[in-house]
Amino acid sequence: MRSRILVALAFMAFLGQACNKTIPGSPAENEVLDGPLEGLSHSENIQFLKGDIAFTEVFTTEKGLGPLFVANSCISCHAGDGKGHPFTTLTRFGQPDELGNLYLQLGGPQLQNRAIPGYTPEVIPAGATSTNLTPPMNTGLGFLDAVSDEDLIALSDPDDLDGDGISGVPNWISPPDYVQLREGAIDENGKYIHRFGKKAAAYDLLHQSVNAYNQDMGITSTYDRKDTYTGLNIEPEVTDNTLNDLVFYLKTLKAPLRRSPDAANVLRGELLFADVQCASCHIPTMQTAYSPIEALSEKVFHPYTDLLLHDMGPGLDDGYTEGNASTAEWKTPALWGLGLAPMSQGGEYFLLHDGRARSIEEAILAHGGEAENSRSMYEALSASDKEAILEFLESL
Repeated sequence: MRSRILVALAFMAFLGQACNKTIPGSPAENEVLDGPLEGLSHSENIQFLKGDIAFTEVFTTEKGLGPLFVANSCISCHAGDGKGHPFTTLTRFGQPDELGNLYLQLGGPQLQNRAIPGYTPEVIPAGATSTNLTPPMNTGLGFLDAVSDEDLIALSDPDDLDGDGISGVPNWISPPDYVQLREGAIDENGKYIHRFGKKAAAYDLLHQSVNAYNQDMGITSTYDRKDTYTGLNIEPEVTDNTLNDLVFYLKTLKAPLRRSPDAANVLRGELLFADVQCASCHIPTMQTAYSPIEALSEKVFHPYTDLLLHDMGPGLDDGYTEGNASTAEWKTPALWGLGLAPMSQGGEYFLLHDGRARSIEEAILAHGGEAENSRSMYEALSASDKEAILEFLESL
């Protein structure tokens, strides 16, 4: 009997060792984008988890999906809270003028290219201008949300008074009635600074989330009851509690953590990045204003963006307008987490607003307009200097 017990114990020990060798360990914190911000209270962590559940919820026809839609869950477009893939690219349509979107009664501003059984997906109406948009990363959004309007105004230079060829401007738009204006929000004839989305057309994360539920999944809320198929107002299909939990989740996702930030070539690349004036728009450091979430309040962070619109030249002119953004204007995307983009993009890069750039360098070389001088300076660098900049960007 004793020998049998010893054999059994030895076998169990062997299995434990085998499992340790075959089961992969958890990835390092700087190798993943999801996870909560440090410093959340117990109740805040609970709400974060509730929001995580909302983010991963898969909608069906029984839960209100569609009848027209693009995706059936948030996570299907933002795997691991990362960037989207060409398969999850969204299409928006309108017209290249400043009259507002004239195609709202024809399904605009977003194309719902899928439908539940018995319904026909949308097609782009004749005469409408369309643009493709790859879903962005979700991490660190709470920091960007908490930057004051005053700071963004200070960064803007609409008349290029400093003569550097860069004239970033905010996107001033009248927000929907349901948004709560930020403390210290600056009023410009009834319009306020918006900061989320490729052309900065969403005021805050609630505005962005309400639009995503309605336009991406055909899910109505008390904030937007419009059915994407009939155009009529219907009963809410997601509760306020769920929507608020989702917004809290997006606000309190951690900022991406650097990888090898002290490597010699990375440090050299960071200096070169500033030398060729990339840091004029991709500003390394910002600070939040007061936030009711203590972990976000008055914090210094490093997103590499100014949250402003810049004219990127004819090569990136998509013929589509949102708010005051011209057809060639795009909000400076935050670069933090850039090196982790392939993790949610099938092991490859799909960069710029529509995923056309298949490498970081290809994205740099597509810059024009206000960034043309920076691109030219980058092109004039030696191969080793270019490699240092790329290594720096991959470390973010």
